[in-house]
Amino acid sequence: MRDYTQLNGLALAYVGDAIYEIYVRDHLIDQGETKPNKLHRAATNYVSANAQAFLIQQMLEEHLLTEEEELYYRRGRNAKSHTSAKNADVTTYRVATGFEALMGYLHLTKQTERMEELIRWCIQKVGEKNG
Repeated sequence: MRDYTQLNGLALAYVGDAIYEIYVRDHLIDQGETKPNKLHRAATNYVSANAQAFLIQQMLEEHLLTEEEELYYRRGRNAKSHTSAKNADVTTYRVATGFEALMGYLHLTKQTERMEELIRWCIQKVGEKNG
C-alpha cells in the first residue's frame, strides 16, 4: 500500500477537493434540491475557495484540528500551485488548497470518521452563515 502521508499538498488537495464535493452534493440532494442549476449554485456556498478558506480559518480559530491535521493543512496551503481560483485572490486560494489537502489526507489515510465529523461541521457552519 502507498504511504499517503508522503504525498505533496497538491496531490492531497486534488483528492480532497473531489471527496469534499461529493459529501456536499449528497447533502444538497438529501435536502431535496433536484434542479441542476440550483444544486450548482448551492454547492458553491460550500466548495468555493472563499467558502473553504472561511471554513478552515474557523476550524483553526476554534482549535478543532489536531497538530497532525494542521500539518497537512499547511502542506497544502504552502504548496506551489501554477493555477489559481477564478473568483479568489492568491492567499484565499492557497488557504482553500490547504483545506482540500486536509480532506484528502484524512480520506486517503482511511480516517473516514474524522473526515465526516469535520465535513458535518463545515456543512453546519455554512448553513449558519447563510441563514
